[in-house]
Amino acid sequence: MKQLLTSIDLVIECRDYRVPLTSRNPLFEKALEGKERIIVYTKRDLGGGSRDQKNEELIRGWHKGSTVMFVRNGEEERESRKATGKVLEVLREHAEKRWKLVGHRVMVVGMPNVGKSTLLNALRGLGLGKGKVARTGAQPGVTRKVGSGVKIIPSEDDVSAGKGERGVGGGVYLLDTPGVFIPYVPDAEAMMKLALCGSVKDTIIPPVMLADYLLFHINQIDPTLYAEFAPGPTNDIVELLELMARKTGRLGKGGKVDHEATSLWMIQKWRRGELGRFVFDKLDEESLAKAKLEEEGMAPSMNQARKAERERRRARNIARGEL
Repeated sequence: MKQLLTSIDLVIECRDYRVPLTSRNPLFEKALEGKERIIVYTKRDLGGGSRDQKNEELIRGWHKGSTVMFVRNGEEERESRKATGKVLEVLREHAEKRWKLVGHRVMVVGMPNVGKSTLLNALRGLGLGKGKVARTGAQPGVTRKVGSGVKIIPSEDDVSAGKGERGVGGGVYLLDTPGVFIPYVPDAEAMMKLALCGSVKDTIIPPVMLADYLLFHINQIDPTLYAEFAPGPTNDIVELLELMARKTGRLGKGGKVDHEATSLWMIQKWRRGELGRFVFDKLDEESLAKAKLEEEGMAPSMNQARKAERERRRARNIARGEL
């Protein structure tokens, strides 16, 4: 990726709107320093709620001086096309200002499974009216190498030959890249958030543990979101999984509940937006100011963070009488 940056005209960094702070990767801050960049928050419709406008304002303020855009997961086609169209127009304008006969090269980067390939396919479909070329999937790691470049806006020669409209120079090409995970996860909660949003394979963290963390957040937002399965609010994940399994017929031999399978089903249901739509990260001036300091290198180093985490674990173990 680093070797290609010298030939790249623009970078699109994708972040998950549901975890705007947790899905940022400090590796990109260093690698992309000095490179013009657009920050695109994906899956905007899956983080719905009454605070959306306020959240967007806070996020734009955080990235003051940078181009920030929001795209949807694709459930409402008209709104999704409208949001994607705005990104396409920014790319077109950027290419027009830097006319190149050989074509304008744009690289898309981001955490695993953040929606890079989905964005590429959407831009190609809107810009050229063609089907998807990049593989997508529910699990991270589908894209395994940097792509050779997919045309998303036609060249002037293409338009002259009747192949498209509004051509730009030699065209605009988008390079898809494999997801790059953060070098160090600061705490267990950050890992939970990333796992629920699909940046970590479902086999890494026990599904019941993830479902329990998800239930904690759902209860904070609106416990009635699982009212079709439970007669009332509950903090007991095993109880809820039992109710869900019996309601949906997800039972094994002898009518026994498969808690892991039911947990995965519950998580997938949330990922589709069927068990609430909300942002995991706390978004306020204080949280964003802290994130800004981290990006500017004023936060503790990675080694200091690891040391602090080891000390916290040791203190917890002492309190439990394990040391």
